[in-house]
Amino acid sequence: MEKNFDVVIVGGGLTGLSAAHFLVKRDPGLKIGIVEKEARTGGAIQTFRRDGYQAEWGPHGFLNNTEESLALLRDLGLDREMQTAPLGDFRRFICFGGKLEPLPQSPKMLLSTPLLSLPGKLRLLADLWKKPRMEDQTIGAWAAYRFGAGVLPMVDVAVTGTFAGDLHRLSIDAVMPGVRRLEKEAGSLLRGVIKKKKTAPSGARGLPAMINFPAGMERFTDLLAAEGKGDLMLSTTVTELGRDDDGWLVGTDHDSLRAPRLVIALPVNASLRLLGKLDQPPVAEVPTARIANVVMGYGREARVPRGFGYLAPETEGRFALGAMFSSHMFPDRCPEGHVLLEALVGGRRHPERLELDDQEMISRVYDDISRLMPLPAPPVFTAVLRSAGAIPQLEMDHPALLEWRRSAEKKFSGLHVCGFGWDGIGMNDVIKSAARAAEALLAEKRPESGEAPVKPVYF
Repeated sequence: MEKNFDVVIVGGGLTGLSAAHFLVKRDPGLKIGIVEKEARTGGAIQTFRRDGYQAEWGPHGFLNNTEESLALLRDLGLDREMQTAPLGDFRRFICFGGKLEPLPQSPKMLLSTPLLSLPGKLRLLADLWKKPRMEDQTIGAWAAYRFGAGVLPMVDVAVTGTFAGDLHRLSIDAVMPGVRRLEKEAGSLLRGVIKKKKTAPSGARGLPAMINFPAGMERFTDLLAAEGKGDLMLSTTVTELGRDDDGWLVGTDHDSLRAPRLVIALPVNASLRLLGKLDQPPVAEVPTARIANVVMGYGREARVPRGFGYLAPETEGRFALGAMFSSHMFPDRCPEGHVLLEALVGGRRHPERLELDDQEMISRVYDDISRLMPLPAPPVFTAVLRSAGAIPQLEMDHPALLEWRRSAEKKFSGLHVCGFGWDGIGMNDVIKSAARAAEALLAEKRPESGEAPVKPVYF
Protein backbone atom coordinates (compact mmCIF):
# COMPACT_ATOMS: atom_id res chain seq x y z
CA MET A 1 0.00 0.00 0.00
CA GLU A 2 1.35 3.45 -0.93
CA LYS A 3 0.64 6.54 1.15
CA ASN A 4 1.22 10.03 -0.25
CA PHE A 5 2.47 13.01 1.73
CA ASP A 6 3.87 16.47 1.06
CA VAL A 7 6.78 15.72 3.39
CA VAL A 8 8.08 12.51 4.93
CA ILE A 9 10.17 12.88 8.08
CA VAL A 10 12.28 9.90 9.12
CA GLY A 11 12.79 10.06 12.88
CA GLY A 12 10.38 10.78 15.71
CA GLY A 13 12.88 12.20 18.17
CA LEU A 14 13.20 15.85 19.15
CA THR A 15 14.55 16.84 15.72
CA GLY A 16 11.82 15.20 13.66
CA LEU A 17 8.97 16.35 15.92
CA SER A 18 10.37 19.92 15.96
CA ALA A 19 10.70 19.94 12.16
CA ALA A 20 7.05 18.86 11.81
CA HIS A 21 5.99 21.59 14.25
CA PHE A 22 7.84 24.35 12.40
CA LEU A 23 6.56 23.14 9.02
CA VAL A 24 2.89 23.05 10.01
CA LYS A 25 3.19 26.31 11.92
CA ARG A 26 4.24 28.04 8.69
CA ASP A 27 2.01 25.99 6.34
CA PRO A 28 -0.94 24.35 8.17
CA GLY A 29 -2.09 22.60 5.00
CA LEU A 30 0.97 20.39 4.70
CA LYS A 31 0.41 16.65 4.91
CA ILE A 32 3.32 15.18 6.84
CA GLY A 33 4.28 11.59 7.60
CA ILE A 34 6.63 10.87 10.51
CA VAL A 35 8.32 7.46 10.63
CA GLU A 36 9.77 6.22 13.93
CA LYS A 37 11.21 2.73 14.38
CA GLU A 38 10.65 2.66 18.15
CA ALA A 39 7.32 2.23 19.91
CA ARG A 40 7.73 5.67 21.53
CA THR A 41 8.74 9.15 20.42
CA GLY A 42 11.45 11.31 21.95
CA GLY A 43 14.58 9.36 21.09
CA ALA A 44 17.24 9.87 23.77
CA ILE A 45 14.92 12.09 25.83
CA GLN A 46 13.38 9.90 28.50
CA THR A 47 12.57 10.53 32.16
CA PHE A 48 13.05 7.97 34.95
CA ARG A 49 10.67 7.87 37.94
CA ARG A 50 10.69 5.47 40.89
CA ASP A 51 9.97 5.65 44.64
CA GLY A 52 9.67 9.44 44.59
CA TYR A 53 12.93 9.97 42.66
CA GLN A 54 13.07 11.49 39.19
CA ALA A 55 16.12 11.46 36.92
CA GLU A 56 16.94 11.47 33.21
CA TRP A 57 18.15 8.76 30.85
CA GLY A 58 19.27 11.41 28.38
CA PRO A 59 19.66 15.20 28.47
CA HIS A 60 19.03 16.90 31.79
CA GLY A 61 17.99 20.24 30.35
CA PHE A 62 18.88 22.96 27.90
CA LEU A 63 19.76 26.64 28.11
CA ASN A 64 17.28 29.46 27.56
CA ASN A 65 19.52 31.28 25.05
CA THR A 66 18.19 30.05 21.69
CA GLU A 67 15.18 31.77 20.12
CA GLU A 68 13.98 28.73 18.16
CA SER A 69 13.75 26.68 21.36
CA LEU A 70 12.01 29.47 23.25
CA ALA A 71 9.50 29.88 20.41
CA LEU A 72 8.77 26.16 20.55
CA LEU A 73 8.18 26.37 24.31
CA ARG A 74 5.78 29.28 23.82
CA ASP A 75 3.87 27.43 21.09
CA LEU A 76 3.43 24.42 23.39
CA GLY A 77 2.57 26.51 26.46
CA LEU A 78 5.60 25.10 28.24
CA ASP A 79 6.97 28.57 28.93
CA ARG A 80 4.37 28.76 31.72
CA GLU A 81 5.34 25.35 33.07
CA MET A 82 9.11 25.20 32.77
CA GLN A 83 11.53 25.38 35.67
CA THR A 84 14.73 27.40 35.35
CA ALA A 85 18.01 27.12 37.19
CA PRO A 86 20.09 30.26 36.45
CA LEU A 87 23.77 29.54 35.94
CA GLY A 88 24.61 32.74 37.81
CA ASP A 89 22.88 31.46 40.96
CA PHE A 90 24.57 28.07 41.13
CA ARG A 91 28.25 27.34 41.31
CA ARG A 92 29.79 24.73 39.04
CA PHE A 93 32.76 22.82 40.38
CA ILE A 94 35.82 21.12 38.98
CA CYS A 95 37.69 18.35 40.75
CA PHE A 96 41.20 19.79 41.05
CA GLY A 97 43.94 18.45 43.28
CA GLY A 98 41.53 15.97 44.84
CA LYS A 99 38.97 18.55 45.99
CA LEU A 100 36.14 20.63 44.52
CA GLU A 101 37.01 24.11 43.30
CA PRO A 102 34.48 26.56 41.81
CA LEU A 103 34.85 27.13 38.09
CA PRO A 104 35.47 30.80 37.25
CA GLN A 105 32.31 32.51 36.02
CA SER A 106 33.78 35.98 35.52
CA PRO A 107 37.11 37.64 34.68
CA LYS A 108 37.49 38.57 38.36
CA MET A 109 37.09 34.92 39.42
CA LEU A 110 39.55 33.88 36.72
CA LEU A 111 42.20 36.18 38.20
CA SER A 112 41.77 34.75 41.69
CA THR A 113 41.18 31.07 40.93
CA PRO A 114 43.73 28.50 42.15
CA LEU A 115 43.06 26.53 38.96
CA LEU A 116 45.71 28.60 37.19
CA SER A 117 49.17 29.61 38.39
CA LEU A 118 50.24 33.23 38.06
CA PRO A 119 52.26 32.43 34.90
CA GLY A 120 49.23 30.53 33.62
CA LYS A 121 47.01 33.57 34.14
CA LEU A 122 49.48 35.84 32.39
CA ARG A 123 49.74 33.32 29.54
CA LEU A 124 46.03 33.86 28.77
CA LEU A 125 46.91 37.32 27.44
CA ALA A 126 49.23 35.82 24.82
CA ASP A 127 46.07 35.11 22.82
CA LEU A 128 46.16 38.78 21.79
CA TRP A 129 49.38 38.18 19.85
CA LYS A 130 48.83 34.61 18.61
CA LYS A 131 47.95 34.54 14.93
CA PRO A 132 45.12 32.11 14.16
CA ARG A 133 46.05 28.75 12.72
CA MET A 134 43.73 28.35 9.76
CA GLU A 135 43.82 24.55 9.68
CA ASP A 136 41.49 22.48 11.84
CA GLN A 137 42.90 21.30 15.19
CA THR A 138 41.75 19.28 18.13
CA ILE A 139 40.17 21.36 20.88
CA GLY A 140 43.10 20.50 23.15
CA ALA A 141 45.74 21.62 20.64
CA TRP A 142 43.81 24.80 19.83
CA ALA A 143 43.32 25.76 23.51
CA ALA A 144 46.97 25.09 24.41
CA TYR A 145 48.15 27.21 21.46
CA ARG A 146 45.89 30.14 22.23
CA PHE A 147 45.90 30.16 26.03
CA GLY A 148 48.59 27.77 27.27
CA ALA A 149 48.55 24.25 28.66
CA GLY A 150 47.33 25.49 32.06
CA VAL A 151 43.76 25.86 30.78
CA LEU A 152 43.50 22.25 29.62
CA PRO A 153 41.87 20.86 32.81
CA MET A 154 39.09 23.45 32.47
CA VAL A 155 38.75 22.78 28.75
CA ASP A 156 38.69 19.05 29.50
CA VAL A 157 35.71 19.33 31.83
CA ALA A 158 33.88 21.58 29.36
CA VAL A 159 33.97 18.91 26.64
CA THR A 160 33.39 16.13 29.19
CA GLY A 161 30.23 17.85 30.39
CA THR A 162 28.96 18.33 26.86
CA PHE A 163 30.18 15.33 24.84
CA ALA A 164 31.61 12.92 27.45
CA GLY A 165 34.43 13.25 24.93
CA ASP A 166 38.16 13.67 24.58
CA LEU A 167 39.57 17.15 24.03
CA HIS A 168 42.49 15.60 22.14
CA ARG A 169 40.12 14.09 19.54
CA LEU A 170 37.26 16.57 19.14
CA SER A 171 37.55 19.09 16.29
CA ILE A 172 37.49 22.79 17.21
CA ASP A 173 36.10 23.65 13.76
CA ALA A 174 33.22 21.18 14.16
CA VAL A 175 32.41 21.83 17.83
CA MET A 176 32.86 25.61 17.99
CA PRO A 177 32.68 27.11 14.48
CA GLY A 178 31.40 30.42 15.84
CA VAL A 179 34.39 30.77 18.15
CA ARG A 180 36.72 30.00 15.26
CA ARG A 181 35.02 32.66 13.15
CA LEU A 182 35.56 35.27 15.88
CA GLU A 183 39.20 34.24 16.25
CA LYS A 184 39.91 34.43 12.51
CA GLU A 185 38.04 37.69 11.94
CA ALA A 186 39.62 39.53 14.89
CA GLY A 187 42.99 37.79 14.83
CA SER A 188 42.50 36.90 18.49
CA LEU A 189 39.66 35.27 20.37
CA LEU A 190 39.83 37.76 23.23
CA ARG A 191 39.61 40.69 20.82
CA GLY A 192 36.71 39.01 19.03
CA VAL A 193 34.81 38.40 22.26
CA ILE A 194 35.35 41.99 23.45
CA LYS A 195 34.13 43.34 20.12
CA LYS A 196 31.08 41.09 20.17
CA LYS A 197 30.15 42.11 23.72
CA LYS A 198 30.31 45.78 22.79
CA THR A 199 27.84 45.28 19.96
CA ALA A 200 25.55 42.79 21.75
CA PRO A 201 22.09 43.97 22.93
CA SER A 202 22.05 44.68 26.64
CA GLY A 203 19.51 41.90 27.24
CA ALA A 204 21.89 39.37 25.71
CA ARG A 205 24.53 39.82 28.39
CA GLY A 206 24.90 37.66 31.48
CA LEU A 207 24.67 33.95 32.10
CA PRO A 208 21.66 31.96 30.85
CA ALA A 209 19.53 29.50 32.82
CA MET A 210 19.01 25.75 32.51
CA ILE A 211 15.46 24.63 31.64
CA ASN A 212 13.68 21.49 32.80
CA PHE A 213 10.06 20.64 33.63
CA PRO A 214 8.30 19.37 36.77
CA ALA A 215 7.47 16.12 34.95
CA GLY A 216 10.96 15.86 33.46
CA MET A 217 12.40 16.31 29.99
CA GLU A 218 10.07 13.72 28.48
CA ARG A 219 7.24 16.21 28.97
CA PHE A 220 8.69 18.27 26.09
CA THR A 221 8.67 15.56 23.43
CA ASP A 222 5.40 14.06 24.71
CA LEU A 223 3.65 17.38 24.07
CA LEU A 224 5.28 17.71 20.65
CA ALA A 225 4.05 14.25 19.68
CA ALA A 226 0.57 14.93 21.08
CA GLU A 227 0.19 17.98 18.83
CA GLY A 228 -0.62 15.70 15.93
CA LYS A 229 1.31 17.77 13.38
CA GLY A 230 1.75 14.70 11.21
CA ASP A 231 0.71 11.12 10.63
CA LEU A 232 2.93 9.45 13.24
CA MET A 233 3.91 5.88 12.38
CA LEU A 234 5.52 4.20 15.40
CA SER A 235 7.25 0.80 15.38
CA THR A 236 7.93 1.36 11.69
CA THR A 237 11.34 0.71 10.13
CA VAL A 238 12.56 2.24 6.88
CA THR A 239 13.74 -0.58 4.62
CA GLU A 240 14.24 1.25 1.33
CA LEU A 241 15.02 4.77 0.16
CA GLY A 242 14.84 5.89 -3.45
CA ARG A 243 14.04 8.75 -5.76
CA ASP A 244 12.37 9.00 -9.17
CA ASP A 245 10.68 11.67 -11.26
CA ASP A 246 7.74 11.80 -8.85
CA GLY A 247 9.88 12.44 -5.79
CA TRP A 248 10.98 10.30 -2.86
CA LEU A 249 9.90 6.73 -2.20
CA VAL A 250 10.35 5.56 1.37
CA GLY A 251 9.75 1.85 1.83
CA THR A 252 8.92 0.60 5.33
CA ASP A 253 8.09 -2.76 6.86
CA HIS A 254 4.41 -1.72 6.72
CA ASP A 255 3.76 0.59 3.76
CA SER A 256 5.44 2.56 1.00
CA LEU A 257 5.45 6.32 1.49
CA ARG A 258 5.82 8.86 -1.29
CA ALA A 259 6.56 12.59 -1.03
CA PRO A 260 8.34 15.29 -3.03
CA ARG A 261 10.35 16.27 0.05
CA LEU A 262 12.23 14.14 2.56
CA VAL A 263 13.69 15.11 5.95
CA ILE A 264 16.17 12.70 7.51
CA ALA A 265 15.99 13.62 11.21
CA LEU A 266 18.04 10.81 12.70
CA PRO A 267 21.22 10.62 14.77
CA VAL A 268 24.19 11.01 12.47
CA ASN A 269 25.17 7.32 12.31
CA ALA A 270 21.62 6.18 11.58
CA SER A 271 21.48 8.87 8.88
CA LEU A 272 24.71 7.60 7.32
CA ARG A 273 23.42 4.02 7.18
CA LEU A 274 20.30 5.19 5.38
CA LEU A 275 21.85 7.81 3.09
CA GLY A 276 24.74 5.50 2.25
CA LYS A 277 22.31 3.66 -0.03
CA LEU A 278 22.14 6.80 -2.19
CA ASP A 279 25.61 8.31 -2.00
CA GLN A 280 28.88 7.15 -0.42
CA PRO A 281 29.78 9.26 2.65
CA PRO A 282 33.44 9.94 3.52
CA VAL A 283 33.09 7.82 6.68
CA ALA A 284 30.83 4.87 7.41
CA GLU A 285 30.16 6.10 10.94
CA VAL A 286 31.36 8.64 13.47
CA PRO A 287 32.78 7.66 16.87
CA THR A 288 30.36 7.74 19.79
CA ALA A 289 30.55 7.86 23.57
CA ARG A 290 28.23 5.97 25.88
CA ILE A 291 27.58 6.83 29.48
CA ALA A 292 25.73 5.35 32.42
CA ASN A 293 23.85 7.56 34.86
CA VAL A 294 24.25 6.35 38.44
CA VAL A 295 21.31 7.78 40.41
CA MET A 296 21.84 8.04 44.17
CA GLY A 297 19.49 9.38 46.83
CA TYR A 298 20.65 10.45 50.29
CA GLY A 299 19.06 11.69 53.47
CA ARG A 300 19.66 15.08 55.01
CA GLU A 301 23.00 13.91 56.47
CA ALA A 302 24.61 14.29 53.03
CA ARG A 303 26.60 17.50 52.67
CA VAL A 304 26.27 18.29 48.99
CA PRO A 305 27.51 21.78 48.05
CA ARG A 306 24.98 24.16 46.56
CA GLY A 307 25.51 24.17 42.84
CA PHE A 308 24.90 22.39 39.55
CA GLY A 309 27.49 19.71 40.16
CA TYR A 310 31.10 18.96 39.33
CA LEU A 311 33.24 17.45 36.58
CA ALA A 312 36.64 15.83 36.80
CA PRO A 313 39.41 16.23 34.19
CA GLU A 314 41.18 13.08 33.08
CA THR A 315 44.35 14.13 34.89
CA GLU A 316 42.59 13.67 38.26
CA GLY A 317 42.23 9.93 37.68
CA ARG A 318 38.68 9.74 39.06
CA PHE A 319 36.20 6.94 38.36
CA ALA A 320 33.16 9.13 37.66
CA LEU A 321 33.22 11.80 34.97
CA GLY A 322 31.36 14.00 37.43
CA ALA A 323 27.98 14.35 39.08
CA MET A 324 24.94 16.60 38.90
CA PHE A 325 23.36 17.88 42.09
CA SER A 326 19.92 17.49 40.56
CA SER A 327 17.71 18.27 43.56
CA HIS A 328 19.59 21.55 44.08
CA MET A 329 18.80 22.66 40.55
CA PHE A 330 15.17 21.59 40.30
CA PRO A 331 12.73 20.91 43.17
CA ASP A 332 10.67 17.75 43.66
CA ARG A 333 13.28 15.40 42.18
CA CYS A 334 13.36 13.36 45.39
CA PRO A 335 11.38 12.88 48.63
CA GLU A 336 11.25 15.73 51.13
CA GLY A 337 14.45 16.07 53.15
CA HIS A 338 16.55 14.08 50.67
CA VAL A 339 19.08 15.00 48.00
CA LEU A 340 19.59 13.48 44.56
CA LEU A 341 22.93 13.00 42.82
CA GLU A 342 23.32 11.76 39.24
CA ALA A 343 26.86 10.59 38.49
CA LEU A 344 28.12 9.92 34.96
CA VAL A 345 30.39 6.98 34.13
CA GLY A 346 32.13 5.88 30.93
CA GLY A 347 32.47 8.32 28.06
CA ARG A 348 34.81 8.29 25.08
CA ARG A 349 37.90 7.50 27.14
CA HIS A 350 36.55 4.81 29.49
CA PRO A 351 33.97 2.59 27.76
CA GLU A 352 35.32 -0.41 29.70
CA ARG A 353 33.74 0.93 32.90
CA LEU A 354 30.30 0.37 31.39
CA GLU A 355 30.97 -3.39 31.50
CA LEU A 356 30.75 -3.38 35.31
CA ASP A 357 27.55 -4.69 36.88
CA ASP A 358 25.25 -2.25 38.64
CA GLN A 359 26.41 -2.95 42.19
CA GLU A 360 30.09 -2.65 41.34
CA MET A 361 29.48 0.60 39.47
CA ILE A 362 27.47 2.06 42.36
CA SER A 363 30.19 1.05 44.83
CA ARG A 364 32.94 2.63 42.71
CA VAL A 365 30.95 5.83 42.25
CA TYR A 366 30.22 6.09 45.97
CA ASP A 367 33.87 5.57 46.85
CA ASP A 368 34.89 8.26 44.36
CA ILE A 369 32.36 10.94 45.31
CA SER A 370 32.53 10.35 49.08
CA ARG A 371 36.16 11.46 48.97
CA LEU A 372 34.98 14.84 47.65
CA MET A 373 32.03 15.49 49.98
CA PRO A 374 30.59 13.96 53.16
CA LEU A 375 28.11 11.25 52.12
CA PRO A 376 26.51 8.69 54.44
CA ALA A 377 26.76 5.05 53.44
CA PRO A 378 24.91 3.40 51.94
CA PRO A 379 22.64 5.60 49.77
CA VAL A 380 18.94 5.20 50.55
CA PHE A 381 18.14 4.89 46.83
CA THR A 382 20.15 3.76 43.81
CA ALA A 383 19.54 3.05 40.15
CA VAL A 384 21.84 2.68 37.15
CA LEU A 385 20.41 4.07 33.92
CA ARG A 386 22.12 2.61 30.86
CA SER A 387 20.80 4.40 27.81
CA ALA A 388 20.71 2.55 24.49
CA GLY A 389 21.73 5.79 22.79
CA ALA A 390 25.23 7.15 22.32
CA ILE A 391 26.70 10.64 21.98
CA PRO A 392 28.18 11.37 18.52
CA GLN A 393 31.72 12.73 18.70
CA LEU A 394 32.48 15.64 16.36
CA GLU A 395 36.08 14.66 15.77
CA MET A 396 38.60 15.58 13.09
CA ASP A 397 36.72 14.09 10.12
CA HIS A 398 33.45 15.86 10.97
CA PRO A 399 33.97 19.01 8.84
CA ALA A 400 34.41 16.76 5.77
CA LEU A 401 31.19 14.98 6.71
CA LEU A 402 29.31 18.29 6.85
CA GLU A 403 30.64 19.15 3.40
CA TRP A 404 29.39 15.78 2.11
CA ARG A 405 25.94 16.54 3.56
CA ARG A 406 25.84 19.88 1.71
CA SER A 407 26.80 18.10 -1.48
CA ALA A 408 24.12 15.42 -1.01
CA GLU A 409 21.42 18.01 -0.38
CA LYS A 410 22.35 19.73 -3.63
CA LYS A 411 22.54 16.47 -5.55
CA PHE A 412 19.19 15.06 -4.41
CA SER A 413 16.31 17.48 -4.86
CA GLY A 414 13.99 17.81 -1.88
CA LEU A 415 16.41 16.23 0.61
CA HIS A 416 17.09 17.85 3.99
CA VAL A 417 19.35 16.24 6.61
CA CYS A 418 19.36 17.25 10.27
CA GLY A 419 19.47 15.43 13.58
CA PHE A 420 21.48 14.55 16.65
CA GLY A 421 25.20 14.89 16.00
CA TRP A 422 25.16 16.72 12.67
CA ASP A 423 25.23 20.34 13.88
CA GLY A 424 25.88 19.63 17.54
CA ILE A 425 24.45 17.43 20.26
CA GLY A 426 22.57 19.86 22.52
CA MET A 427 18.81 20.20 22.44
CA ASN A 428 19.16 23.79 21.26
CA ASP A 429 21.43 22.59 18.43
CA VAL A 430 18.94 20.04 17.10
CA ILE A 431 15.91 22.34 17.47
CA LYS A 432 17.72 25.08 15.57
CA SER A 433 18.77 22.59 12.90
CA ALA A 434 15.16 21.39 12.55
CA ALA A 435 13.91 24.98 12.22
CA ARG A 436 16.50 25.74 9.55
CA ALA A 437 15.59 22.60 7.58
CA ALA A 438 11.88 23.48 7.77
CA GLU A 439 12.51 27.03 6.58
CA ALA A 440 14.65 25.81 3.68
CA LEU A 441 12.08 23.19 2.71
CA LEU A 442 9.26 25.71 2.64
CA ALA A 443 11.38 28.09 0.58
CA GLU A 444 12.26 25.19 -1.79
CA LYS A 445 15.96 25.80 -1.49
CA ARG A 446 18.91 24.07 0.10
CA PRO A 447 19.39 24.88 3.80
CA GLU A 448 22.20 27.37 4.21
CA SER A 449 24.55 26.84 7.11
CA GLY A 450 24.53 30.59 7.75
CA GLU A 451 26.89 32.31 10.12
CA ALA A 452 27.86 29.89 12.84
CA PRO A 453 26.69 31.19 16.23
CA VAL A 454 29.18 31.68 19.01
CA LYS A 455 28.17 29.02 21.52
CA PRO A 456 29.71 29.51 24.95
CA VAL A 457 30.47 26.26 26.74
CA TYR A 458 28.58 26.00 30.02
CA PHE A 459 28.48 23.16 32.50
